[in-house]
Amino acid sequence: MTLRQAQGPDWIANADRLSPWGEATVVVAGLGTSGYAAADGLMALGAGRIIVLDDADSPGNREKADLLRALDVEVTLGAGSTALLPDGVHLVVTSPGWRPTAPLLAQAAERGVPIWGEVELAWRMMQPDRVVPWLGITGTNGKTTTTNMLESILLAAGLKTSAVGNVGRPIIEAILDEVDYDVLAVELSSFQLHYTDTVALHSAAVLNLQADHLEWYAHAHDPYAAYAADKAKIYERVTHACVYNVADPATEHMVEEADVAEGARAIGFRLEVPAPSMVGVVDDMLVDRAFIEQRRDSAMPLAELTDVRPFAPHNVENALAAAALARSFGVPPRAVAQGLRDLEIGDHRIQTVAEGGGVTWVDDSKATNPHAAASSMRAFDSIVWIAGGQAKGTSFDDLVTTYAGKLRGAVVLGVDRGVIAGALARHAPDVPVIVIDSGETGAMAEAVEAAAGLASPGDTVLMAPGCASRDMWTGYDARGRDFTEAARRVAGQQQD
Repeated sequence: MTLRQAQGPDWIANADRLSPWGEATVVVAGLGTSGYAAADGLMALGAGRIIVLDDADSPGNREKADLLRALDVEVTLGAGSTALLPDGVHLVVTSPGWRPTAPLLAQAAERGVPIWGEVELAWRMMQPDRVVPWLGITGTNGKTTTTNMLESILLAAGLKTSAVGNVGRPIIEAILDEVDYDVLAVELSSFQLHYTDTVALHSAAVLNLQADHLEWYAHAHDPYAAYAADKAKIYERVTHACVYNVADPATEHMVEEADVAEGARAIGFRLEVPAPSMVGVVDDMLVDRAFIEQRRDSAMPLAELTDVRPFAPHNVENALAAAALARSFGVPPRAVAQGLRDLEIGDHRIQTVAEGGGVTWVDDSKATNPHAAASSMRAFDSIVWIAGGQAKGTSFDDLVTTYAGKLRGAVVLGVDRGVIAGALARHAPDVPVIVIDSGETGAMAEAVEAAAGLASPGDTVLMAPGCASRDMWTGYDARGRDFTEAARRVAGQQQD
């Protein structure tokens, strides 16, 4: 097979909605949420042959497979299904969790077969005549909250929109929707961005950059640099505004290095008085000095700090980023405040779940890496910390060094509890630490009981694990529910 034969028709490289998809044989790698959406999108395009492969022969996958087979899509499930790329494939559309070293993707790369993600496929499905602008958000932490804030602000402005992407709803699903959207609020993970090539967002924001998911990039010479490079791809080809975090120089450097459309602007956000071309905070107001004519000597009020819920410094940063993206799309100031007030933040994000005996119990199970845990710690003064799980190759030394003075005690659990206990021993030797060795979900009840013994009136017991949850739970939400149930039980006992 020659390289030209492997690549298939010449049009594949520049394919769009109007391309002759009936000529194409496409493999979809994975039958998860994005894989199913990709198959749906390829059917809508009229792809000649669609082959879906997944090693997981789960009940959910079997149900989806039956639906797809009824529509003449070929589906193979079970161990070994993804070991070999079929002959004659012109394109592979992969699920975002698949690493480039996966056999199927490695074979595609070796044969010269293009590899797209669902995001890239979605973008091309709109071209050239059905384009809906995307406002994109990435970063190590805060993506989902910021995306939900942005969606709420856009809705408050009367725009037809939807939060899509890594937030949970596949972008293709929105594109195939019968709604004529004005704009989409798009959350993008580093995995999704890795498999994009032509996406050109209206505006994009990188909220922050810290070490995370380094195990996914273990194949790279410098995993952290590879992770950062994928995050930076969100700025490529941006047409209007690149929004960056003034307090995180790495995000500004990404903007400086990005190849953007002529006229695209760099817009900073900060928790202080903003300079021109920034949004920021003055007194108790979120203000805009970026999207007003008199930005050199004045600022436009957007919202009050009390409109941001839950109130915490990092959540104000999220609100500023969402506001900047919305303002880049022409949203009026009043919609920013209204959208923030209308927003209902999901559970497990700095959520006060119980109070008793002068102790406040806070669930931030969504804090799945050290930087997210640090964001939580910024919001409280006296903390008994519950932490642990899957550390994903990250370090807790900087976190403990920075916040040791706030810690009144710590309880660590999970498969990588030793990583956190070690950081505490090195950098906060005077902080009492209790290690929970149980590997069952009941370990959270033990951790809560232990934390109650360390807490005094005025303390906050903060469950901000800094780790992923799948060593013991099905997800961060299940972990948060276990914490909430145990905390409410203990708090109730303290009130009796």
